[in-house]
Amino acid sequence: KQQKYERNKISTEFQDAFKEFQDLQRQALDKQRASVSAARAAAHEPDTGDARETGHFQQQQQQQELSSLAVQSEVDFQDALIVEREEEIRNIEQGVGDLNVLFRQVAQIVSEQGEQLNTIADNVEVTRDDTRGAMVELGRASNYQKSARKKGCFLLLIASVILMIVLLAIFVD
Repeated sequence: KQQKYERNKISTEFQDAFKEFQDLQRQALDKQRASVSAARAAAHEPDTGDARETGHFQQQQQQQELSSLAVQSEVDFQDALIVEREEEIRNIEQGVGDLNVLFRQVAQIVSEQGEQLNTIADNVEVTRDDTRGAMVELGRASNYQKSARKKGCFLLLIASVILMIVLLAIFVD
């Protein structure tokens, strides 16, 4: 009974810890997604600060082209980082899913082993009871055998006495 209580307690604690672990993983994934979204939004903002500072039209145009090339390369770089992070997030999600499956399998194994322990404990108790019953039966058999031996000896004694009386009667005549 105590083992069953302890098994249930451990199983409950394991399930609680597993739920807490899943909640923390979800929070971490949500935060990472939020940071990816923020990085995406920041990468798509136009940069116009250089265009306002120049005085000539050609210089402005060249600076805008250079700026747009720099912004475009930065956007491309940020997009590549975002794609890489999203792939890492998918890998993490896959890992979490695999870990979830493993935890469920471990919980199932623990449950099955708990049932096996209960079965073993029950079998030990049945064996103990059967052994006690066998001891009682052996005691009864021993008493019965002693009683039968006493009766046999008593009958042998009576037969011997009768035989002696018959022999005395035959030889005395």
